[in-house]
Amino acid sequence: MTQLRSQENSYNAGKLQVLEGLDAVRMRPGMYIGTTGVRGLHHLLWEIVDNGIDEALGGYATELIVTLHKDGSASVWDNGRGVPVDEHPQYHITGIELIYTRLHAGGKFDNNNYAYSGGLHGVGASVVNALSKWMTVDSFRDWAHYQMRFETVWDEKEKKWHAGKPVGGLEKLGNTRKRGTLVRFMPDENIFTEDHRFNSETVSRRLRELAYLNKGLKITFVDERAKEDDKKQMEFCYAGGISDYVKYLNLNKTPLHADPILLEGKKDDILCTVAMQYTDSYTESVFSYVNNIPTSEGGTHEMGFRTALTKAFNDYARKIGALKEKDANLAGEDFREGLTAVVTVMVKNPQFEGQTKGKLGNSEVKPAVEAIVTGQLYEFLENLKNGELAQKIIEKAVKSAKVREAARKARDVARQRNSLEAAPLVGKLSACTGRKPVENELFIVEGDSAGGSAKQGRDRHFQAILPLRGKPLNAEKKRLDQVLQNEEFRSLITALGTNIDEDFDISALKYHKVIILSDADQDGAHIRAILLTFFYRYMKELIAQGHVYIGMPPLYLVKRPGGIQEYAYDDKALRKLTEGKKNYTIQRYKGLGEMNPEQLWETTMDPANRRLMRVTLEDAAREDEIITVLMGDKVDPRREYIISHAEFNREDTFEQHAQAQMN
Repeated sequence: MTQLRSQENSYNAGKLQVLEGLDAVRMRPGMYIGTTGVRGLHHLLWEIVDNGIDEALGGYATELIVTLHKDGSASVWDNGRGVPVDEHPQYHITGIELIYTRLHAGGKFDNNNYAYSGGLHGVGASVVNALSKWMTVDSFRDWAHYQMRFETVWDEKEKKWHAGKPVGGLEKLGNTRKRGTLVRFMPDENIFTEDHRFNSETVSRRLRELAYLNKGLKITFVDERAKEDDKKQMEFCYAGGISDYVKYLNLNKTPLHADPILLEGKKDDILCTVAMQYTDSYTESVFSYVNNIPTSEGGTHEMGFRTALTKAFNDYARKIGALKEKDANLAGEDFREGLTAVVTVMVKNPQFEGQTKGKLGNSEVKPAVEAIVTGQLYEFLENLKNGELAQKIIEKAVKSAKVREAARKARDVARQRNSLEAAPLVGKLSACTGRKPVENELFIVEGDSAGGSAKQGRDRHFQAILPLRGKPLNAEKKRLDQVLQNEEFRSLITALGTNIDEDFDISALKYHKVIILSDADQDGAHIRAILLTFFYRYMKELIAQGHVYIGMPPLYLVKRPGGIQEYAYDDKALRKLTEGKKNYTIQRYKGLGEMNPEQLWETTMDPANRRLMRVTLEDAAREDEIITVLMGDKVDPRREYIISHAEFNREDTFEQHAQAQMN
C-alpha cells in the first residue's frame, strides 16, 4: 500500500506562485520559442523581422535592413508606419511600452491593421524583450524620432531578474523625415547558454527566402562582425517573386522549360500563388508557405494544390488523346515527377498542427486552393503557345506511370516474406527482444567489422543492429524501381517495417530511433549522405517526425597514467583534454571497427553517455538544394560545396546542413 506524504508539505494557496509581466517567459522560454538552443536564438530575430514583413504585407513598407552588430546584438529596421507612441486609452501607457512589455498586445488580433500576418500574433515583440539583456525601440513617425529602452534588471531584494523593464520612459530625440521602426536587442546569455551568437548563413538564407516570398520587397543584410576587408553586406530583392525562387531552387537541376508556370488567384479571402517548373529528375520538390511561414509538413494548401494538379492534367491528357477512354487516370505522383513547385497562401487565421507545428490545418483552404489552381491551370493548358510544354509534361507522366507500375510489382515482391524478409535479412539483422517500438532503436552500421562490435556491445533488449555490407544506391539518381532492386535498401525497408513512397506507413515503424552509425571519414560521410537522401526522398515523414539520428562516435582516446582513459569527439575536445597535461598518449580511431564492443557501447551506444544528432526538416528548401548539389548529376557545384564545407572530423558537415540538431 502506498504511504501518504507528510502534511508538512501541504499544498495551499500560499504555495501558489504568480509571475508578473514578462517574468513567466523567462521562467519557461521553451513554451514561447521552442528551445533555448541555436534555433530559439534565431527565433527571436525572426519575430522582429516578421513584424517588418507584416508592414510590407499590409502595403506600408518597401524595405527592411537587418544588421548583426559587433557587440552580439541584432537590429531590424523597416520603413513602415512606425510603432504607435500615443497613450493607450485603457492602460494609460504608450503604444511602444504596451507592445513590448505586455503579452498578447498588438495590432494583429483583428483584421483591421494586418489582414495577413505571421509570427506569434502580438506575443513575439514582448517575448523578444523578455529574453534580451536590453532592447531599444526607435519609432519614426509624424515627422519625429522617438526612442524607448528596456532592460532586464536584477532585484536584489527578491533575488531574481525582472524582464524587459522600461528605462527612462519615452524620449523624443528630434524631428526627422525618416519613417518606420528600428528594433535592436541583445539576447541574454543567461537564457541562451549554449550559444548566443547569430549565424550569418542561417540569417542570410532566411532573408533571401523572405525576399522571394514577398515580390519586390528590398531586404538588406549587414554582418558587422566580419573582418573589415570582408564585411558582409547582401541585398535581396526579386521582381519575379516565387518564380525567381523556383529558378533558384533548380539552379543545379536541368529544367524542361525556361520560365516557371505561374498560377495565382483569390477565393474567400484566401490568396494563393504557385510557381512550378519541371526538370528531368525523378523526384518531386514541393515547398509550401502560409503567411511566409514554412510548412515543411504540408497541410490543406498542399492537398488542394496536388488534387488540382492531378485533375487538370488528367483532363487535358484525355482531351489530347494521351489517355483513352478505357485507360485509368494517371496518379498524382506521375504528374509531379521532376516537379519543383513553391505554393504560398495567405490566410487570415491560420491554424497549425503536426510534430513541429509545420502543417496547415484550416479545412477551408483546400477547396479554395483547389479551385484557384484548377482554373488557372486549365487556362494555361488551353493556351496554344503552351501546347509543346504541356505535351512534354504528359509524356513524362505516362512514362512515370509505367515505371511506377514496375515499382508496384517490385513492392509486391518485397512484401513476400521468402524473397525479401527471410533471404536478405538472415544473418544480417540482429533484432532486439523488446516489443515496444517507441523504446526500440535500430543502428544502421557501416561494414561487418563495426557491425560485429555493435552486435556484441549493444543492449539486446532494445537495440537492433543492421550492418551494411555494400554501399547502397544513390537514390537521387535512380528511379523507385531501381531503388527497390538494391539489396541494402530492401533490407532496410524490411527492418523498419514501414514500406516506402506512396505505401509508407509511419504507424508500422518498428524502431522509433533510427540511428546512422558510420566512420568519421569521407566514406562514412558518403554513406550518411546516401542514407539521408533515401530517407528524404522516400520516407520523408520518418525525418519529419524526428525518428532519424546520426550517431557521433569519438575520434580520439586519450590515455594517462593511472589507467585514466577519456574520449574526445572532435579536435576542440581533444585540445581541452590535453591542454597543460603531460605523459599522455592519443589513439586516433580510423573507424568504428577499431573499437572493441565495450568501447563502442560506452562511447556511442549507451544512452547515458552517447552523443546523437537528430535530423529535422526545419528548412526543407535548403535541404533539397544540398541533396541536389551533393547527390545530383552536376559535378562543379558539388566540388565547390565540398571544398567550402566538408571537414569530416567535425559535426558541421552534411548532417548539420540537413538541419541535424544535438539530441
